[in-house]
Amino acid sequence: MGLDGIDPRTPVLVGVGVADQRLAEAGAGVGELELMARAVEDAAEGLGGLLGAVRRVLVPRGTWRHGDPGRWVAERFKLVDAHSTLAELGVLQQSLLTRASVDIAAGRVDAVLVVGGEAAHRRLRARIAGVEVADPVADGVPDTVWAPGADILARVEIDRHLAVPARQYAVLESAIGAARGVSPARDAREIAALYAQFAAVAAEGGRSIRGRAVSEDELLAPVGRNAWLASPYTKWHCSQMNVDQAAALVLCSVETARRFGVARERWVFPTVAAESNTMVPLVARPDPARSPGFAAVGVALGPGAADAAHVDLYSCFPAAVRIQRRELGLTGRADRELTTTGGMAFAGGPLNTYALHATVEVARRVREGGDGLVTSVSGMVTKQAGALWSARPAAGGFRAVDVSAELPARPVDPDYAGPARVVGCTVAFDGGEPAVAIAVVEGESEGGAGGGVRSVASSTDADVLASMRTDAWVGRAVRVAGAAFEPA
Repeated sequence: MGLDGIDPRTPVLVGVGVADQRLAEAGAGVGELELMARAVEDAAEGLGGLLGAVRRVLVPRGTWRHGDPGRWVAERFKLVDAHSTLAELGVLQQSLLTRASVDIAAGRVDAVLVVGGEAAHRRLRARIAGVEVADPVADGVPDTVWAPGADILARVEIDRHLAVPARQYAVLESAIGAARGVSPARDAREIAALYAQFAAVAAEGGRSIRGRAVSEDELLAPVGRNAWLASPYTKWHCSQMNVDQAAALVLCSVETARRFGVARERWVFPTVAAESNTMVPLVARPDPARSPGFAAVGVALGPGAADAAHVDLYSCFPAAVRIQRRELGLTGRADRELTTTGGMAFAGGPLNTYALHATVEVARRVREGGDGLVTSVSGMVTKQAGALWSARPAAGGFRAVDVSAELPARPVDPDYAGPARVVGCTVAFDGGEPAVAIAVVEGESEGGAGGGVRSVASSTDADVLASMRTDAWVGRAVRVAGAAFEPA
């Protein structure tokens, strides 16, 4: 134990950095690897030579096709003998920070770099303009690859119009609204009010990718590029992954921080992290409006989650925010107190790295005072995680809690035919026009008892398309014949 009572193996976050670019000219700027390097340089300020002590580099996969970006970063900064890890899509972003903290506490490594980034907007602009860009390529195979243990989507969801994330989350919204007993119109208004506050936070913090706030009315009445995607969502409700952003975090042991003379005011301690990796696809969830995994995460985090001064909930879609808010005991907080950046729709949602950006911002605020909470989501609220951060170490040391547990799931039968009820639904759009009504349905079980089989069915009937956008359909009786449904 150190002179100040802190275990020298206690993990601490000492360096945080970000990099972003907003280009006026196609082909200008740099690619994602260079953005990651800039974020690392930002994170390394004030660390003395500590960056050179890093022996593990963890990178979450993005939209890019690099083989071993961690090795590229290690070589760029002369991190001798650094072990590279690539976390595939479907691995919780918090898992990288948690694993780093666990390994530091166990004495397996002294310092770890977690870094990720995207230059998706730059690539998009170049492709549209027909401009060639020549960026560094990180070939090779990582020392370690982390991958999820199962598929995010059920086969029936993929086959029946429900693979698109906006559609899945829109179905969740319908279940949330029905559980609250409010009309679709009122629910859409409340969703817009929530996200208008997120947009205001992004604008006030200078992070808005649109350069301004967005009003409730703009979210409710799409115009121009803010087209309908899946009721009640327009484009501006959704995470915007075509951004050029990178984030880097340097974690080490307290002993290492002291050895390199890192100022105490830079230290931010992970006190507890919890995650659930149990995967139940949307079609099979007993109650799509709830998340048992996030409820378990909340219990593991303890009262510190609800009491945190700085909160950033993973905000890929409004439904994710609303589910977390309920399960983590944050219903009493104002909408704008659920984000520090403005969220993924307004501050940018670089694929598979947003939680790193949120942790950077929360850590900076924690340095000024107050504890912080950052959450992560993988899939369609399929996997869940959260972590608490503080300027003070936890009395009993850092805790990593795996709350993964077997969860109930409804049986799925794509061939079901017969009477059913709607569990969740949305109208998907094509070119701004309603194209297909999609419903998760539950057929009658044998003997008429509850808990029947689930399936996904759709309709292109004009009356159904119109009604599902305005009327309450969750709980409504329908008849299902394989991939199709009709009102009962």
